Amino acid sequence: MNWQQAQHYWPFAQYSQFTLQKPHLWHIQDIGTGPVILLIHGAGSTTHSWQHLVPFLTDRYRVIMVDLPGQGFTRLGAQQRCGLDHMAEDLTSCLIALNLAPRVIIGHSAGAAIALRIAELAKFDCKVIGINAALDHFRGVAGVLFPLLAKAIANLPFSSSVLSKIAGHDHRVHRILKGTGSDLAAADLEFYQELMRNRSHIGATMQMMAQWNLEPLLARLPSLQTETHLIASSNDLAVPCATSQKAAALLPNAEYQILPDLGHLAHEEDAAAIANCIAPLLDLGDAS
Repeated sequence: MNWQQAQHYWPFAQYSQFTLQKPHLWHIQDIGTGPVILLIHGAGSTTHSWQHLVPFLTDRYRVIMVDLPGQGFTRLGAQQRCGLDHMAEDLTSCLIALNLAPRVIIGHSAGAAIALRIAELAKFDCKVIGINAALDHFRGVAGVLFPLLAKAIANLPFSSSVLSKIAGHDHRVHRILKGTGSDLAAADLEFYQELMRNRSHIGATMQMMAQWNLEPLLARLPSLQTETHLIASSNDLAVPCATSQKAAALLPNAEYQILPDLGHLAHEEDAAAIANCIAPLLDLGDAS
């Protein structure tokens, strides 16, 4: 995506910075002061997805947002490093290089899995909050077809260009997002319309899907000691509430709560409700 064209309307663009921490050129937004909170978006999104939640946090905390490799404005430096482990490793290295030690990592959907993996890898002590955390496999036939389809498409020449033209139509974007159970405002839909028209963003998202392997992390859930809080939405049509409930039962230091009426993009639909849920979890004291 072209930052020069987008920076005049992108949320919190004045706080954006770009840092080369190999292999990627990261787009990071750094807002506020206090204990550090890291926000990790889900597959196919960007930092923009946190725009409504951030104002609830920056009066007391230093909020760090990052675009995942190849998505949004982070330039992908190695195409083969789009899977769960590689992205977590590269983001952990980036945080260490920038002397950032998050006290809390909030991840949405696939971002919650990345957050848990970072908590395993990093030397800093942190808690993880997952919003509609994608911590389970696709079910049934979809469990076989979706990953295979993603791998096949990702390896086809010009596939991202074709997909961006197909998926980038406004009515298709609206239909895709409605299929998650979320009803977004028109202004929020426009960001996804732009993202889905962008070939590099679509290509990196497809690579992430193709390389995603959740099995090792799921197998380790019973041994993970990270303090974890999983928030699930009752109307999530992408990741059912049972996914978070099951993961919380496996994790030895986790709790689970359900929000009524919201869909997969709950933090964009009703940021105030999410802020109310997480406020008691952000009692971090005065240390930064």
